[in-house]
Amino acid sequence: MKTTSAVDIQNYLPHRAPMLMVDLILDIDANFVETIFLIKEDNIFVQNNVFIEAGLIENTAQTCSAIVGKKYFFDDNGLENENVNVIGFISALKNVKIHTLPKVGDTIITKADLVSKFVGDDYTLCTMSCKSSVEDQILLECEINLFIQKTISVS
Repeated sequence: MKTTSAVDIQNYLPHRAPMLMVDLILDIDANFVETIFLIKEDNIFVQNNVFIEAGLIENTAQTCSAIVGKKYFFDDNGLENENVNVIGFISALKNVKIHTLPKVGDTIITKADLVSKFVGDDYTLCTMSCKSSVEDQILLECEINLFIQKTISVS
């Protein structure tokens, strides 16, 4: 499934405000994702008008998990699965390079390529290569390992 128009990230992630660090998915397929995020003044990761390192890493993790998350939130025909809950966490950050920090009002573009993926019955482990930027200025580069697991929905 490849998108041709922007998609609300909330269709792919369990995150909600104030922990949502991605606005829209600009492009996604099985091996690549690109997102956009406008840094607002009231963001929990803003200090002194600067979006701090933890915010950049969370933006990157949410961008990357969209590729894995779509497996749980959508069936093979692209139809949304109902009552799906997932948990996920960063299991490793590798080769992290933070070149500069963005400011309030900046729009971050984050791109990630799938390096490897292992799929179990109800969980997925993956490694992604990531890069965030504002216009032509690189903010962050890293590899990130994620663990995403489907959980039982209690009604």
